[in-house]
Order: sequence, then C-alpha cells, then structure tokens
Amino acid sequence: MAKQFIKIGLVSISDRASSGVYEDKGIPGLQEWLKQALISPFTLETRLIADEQDEIEATLKDLVDFQGCHLILTTGGTGPAIRDVTPEATLAIADKEMPGFGEQMRQISLNFVPTAILSRQVAVIRKQCLIINLPGQPKAIAQTLEGLKDDAGKTLVHGIFAAVPYCLDLLGTQEKPMPYIETNETIVKAFRPKSATKG
Repeated sequence: MAKQFIKIGLVSISDRASSGVYEDKGIPGLQEWLKQALISPFTLETRLIADEQDEIEATLKDLVDFQGCHLILTTGGTGPAIRDVTPEATLAIADKEMPGFGEQMRQISLNFVPTAILSRQVAVIRKQCLIINLPGQPKAIAQTLEGLKDDAGKTLVHGIFAAVPYCLDLLGTQEKPMPYIETNETIVKAFRPKSATKG
C-alpha cells in the first residue's frame, strides 16, 4: 500500500514581507526544517499574508476546508503589538484549543530569551487539522520544534513536534484515516505509545 502524503500548510504572516518591503524568511525556514525532519512524504501549500485578522481566518479556513491540509504551521503575528492578531484569528476558527503546545513553546524559548514570555502562540484543531502558531524568527522556530539538546545531541527538553504525529493519529477516523508520520530521529523523535507505533 502506497504511503499517504501528509499535506502541510505553511502561512507566514507579516505586513512588511507580504508587501515586498523585505524577503520572507518564515516559509523558507519551515520548508528547510521539514525537509530535514520528516521521513514521510509530504506536500506543501504556502501562503504569505498581511497581519489582518479577516485574511488570516480566511486563509486558515481555506487550507483546512478546501485544500485538505492535515497540519498547518503559521509564523509571525504572535507578539503583544497592536497588529499582532494571529492567535485571535486562529482561535476564532477553532473547534478545540490545544494549550500544551503554546505552553511548551514558551518554556523552550525562555531558555534562550526572557522576552519569550511576551509570545502568545496557540495551537488548535479545526476538523481533522492541527494548526500551530510558531514564533517569527527561523532560529526560534527550529528551537521550539526540536527542543533543547546537549552537546552530544541528547534531548534535554522535548520540542513540540515530538507530539504532532500522534496528535494527528488521534484525529483520524475509520472513514478518513490520517497519514502515519515518521521523523528523522536525529532532528526530532516522534513519541507514540507502543500500542500506536507501526513497524
């Protein structure tokens, strides 16, 4: 049986990058990380949009409802500034909130910068799709996805992506099963209970 492709939406939210003032680094950074971290086949839907709540909501709805994404990763728009409305837009289209992702991202980032406490990233489920708000900087994106490792590469604090494959497993139904995601364990080791592990 052929492996089912996971469909991932990448959304970079930035007024200046979307208007061409500077080059977007969020989507290229995420693409590069996913190429290294995922063994399973995947396809991408990418969007570069402004910090406008209506536009963010419409984009997320489109990626879930019409493009059929299993996972959406957003970057940008999660700080305390007036124009930062990514969390509000994400919560507005959600069926369920998954607070553990935001808590863990802030916990990881606080090991690097005290201003991580200002971040407001959230994660939610809409239908059978997991949507996660990531930080805006490529370095911080990788840190929160992978977690903290010592000099020998041993994981000290788990990154959030370790929980993503099993979360998607749980969103599957008999009529619509989810793709089984496998990761490159040198980047991030997916955690599943033994009963949910294949092969």
